[in-house]
Amino acid sequence: MPRKPKHLSKEDWEAVKSPPLSEAFMDKMRPAAEVLPGLADRYRRTRGKQKSPIKVSVTIRLDQDVVRHYRSGGKGWQTRLNDDLKQHVD
Repeated sequence: MPRKPKHLSKEDWEAVKSPPLSEAFMDKMRPAAEVLPGLADRYRRTRGKQKSPIKVSVTIRLDQDVVRHYRSGGKGWQTRLNDDLKQHVD
């Protein structure tokens, strides 16, 4: 029996009627890439776990104007920030 997600009320959870997974039902199923190709393509492009981690995830507080400056450069702002910090270390 699946567990109820915390964001759903008990009434909403119990109102869901799942069809039985009969052989006929299973025969009608198709691959997600065939039914929702755009969604499947976006999912494939997400990065997975690093094979050999070279970076460390941290939490850091920065001034708003610093973050605004880097974000204004668009996608990849965290990489640019890392590159600038790296120059001071090297």
